[in-house]
Amino acid sequence: IEADMLLAFRLGMWICREWKDMGYPQEDFDPKYFWAWSRFLDYIQFCLSFTMVCLLVTYLLIDSQVFVETLGFTAVLIEAMLGVPQLCRNFKNKSTAGMSVKMVLMWTLGDIFKTAYFIINATPVQFWVCGALQTCIDVAIFFQVFTYGKGAHEKYS
Repeated sequence: IEADMLLAFRLGMWICREWKDMGYPQEDFDPKYFWAWSRFLDYIQFCLSFTMVCLLVTYLLIDSQVFVETLGFTAVLIEAMLGVPQLCRNFKNKSTAGMSVKMVLMWTLGDIFKTAYFIINATPVQFWVCGALQTCIDVAIFFQVFTYGKGAHEKYS
C-alpha cells in the first residue's frame, strides 16, 4: 500500500510539473477557480474523467442496497433542488425580471402532478418527499413573481 501511495504521489507531482510546463495558468490548480476553465478541452476531460470514475464506482457497488438507495435519493434530491438558485437570486435582487408567470405556473403544476403521481402509485418515500420539496420551492418562486413583480413587466405575458 505504501508503494501505491508513493506511486500516486509521484504521478501527481509529474502531472503538476507537466501542466505547468505546458503553460497552464496557476489558477487551474486553485479550488476557487474550479469552474473557471482556461480551456474548453480541460472541461471536457474533467467531465469525461468524472463520468468514468462514477461509472466505475457504480459498477463496483451496484450490488450494495445502501449505495443504490443513496445514489437514487441523491439524484432525486438534486433534481428537487433545481429551483433553489433561482429562488435565492430572486430574493437577493428583490426582482423576478424576465420570469414568465406562465412558465412558473406550468413548472409548479408539473411538479404538483408529478408528486401526486408518486403518492398515488405508492413509489418509495424519497420520491414523494423530494417532489413535495420541489413543489414548495416552486410555490415560493411563484409567490416571488407576484411579490417582486409590482408594476407592468413583460413577465406577465
